[in-house]
Amino acid sequence: MSKEVSRILLIEDDVSIAELQKDYLEINQMKAEIARDGLVGLNRALTEEFDLIVIDIMLPSMDGFEICRRIREKKNIPLMIVSAKKEDIDKVRGLGLGADDYMTKPFSPSELVARVQAHIKRYQLLTRTDPVNDTVERGAIMIDKSARRVFVLGKEILFPTKEFDLLLFFMEHPNRVWMKEQLFRQVWDMDELDSDIYTVVVHVGRIREKLKKGRLSEIPIETIWGSGYRFNA
Repeated sequence: MSKEVSRILLIEDDVSIAELQKDYLEINQMKAEIARDGLVGLNRALTEEFDLIVIDIMLPSMDGFEICRRIREKKNIPLMIVSAKKEDIDKVRGLGLGADDYMTKPFSPSELVARVQAHIKRYQLLTRTDPVNDTVERGAIMIDKSARRVFVLGKEILFPTKEFDLLLFFMEHPNRVWMKEQLFRQVWDMDELDSDIYTVVVHVGRIREKLKKGRLSEIPIETIWGSGYRFNA
């Protein structure tokens, strides 16, 4: 039986960049399709099945931030933002809207391919059908790993892919300090760049916000200044 080819949507209005990304992805046995308009890309993302979506920020008709927000409301697939906007506030905003990764242009096409492959591989491993109802419980937080569901004080709270993965990692490795670089390597399964530290910081912040909304009186993820984070159980 032949291996199923991963299908990637590139929402990118720069023809030369889009074609270069497409070529490199297809050289690496993936099927890449291009949408050069923001609204067209959003409609395709919501109505068609893709394994991962790469989104530029500056697009005709709708910007990448809004596209990311709307996709994340409906789907839990990996989302990557690529942009020439290098300011930290843009990275924080993109990740806060549910993107799993943020790459700043220019970057090498081979790095894009490596990150796309890593995100897809990890997502497929974490969403495999498992007949065993494998759960992890720490205090008032319970995670059903096979169903990828999180319950706080008995009430379900929705977590996007990487927020779920990071919370699960914390709960499976409690009471020890994890540096941000270690968390990125463990959860994103990639070597980190300096900019990737913001990815971890934003995701931890989003997890804390959701746990607070779940009326958890004490948030178990503690910041250890100068070191990283610890999940207290």
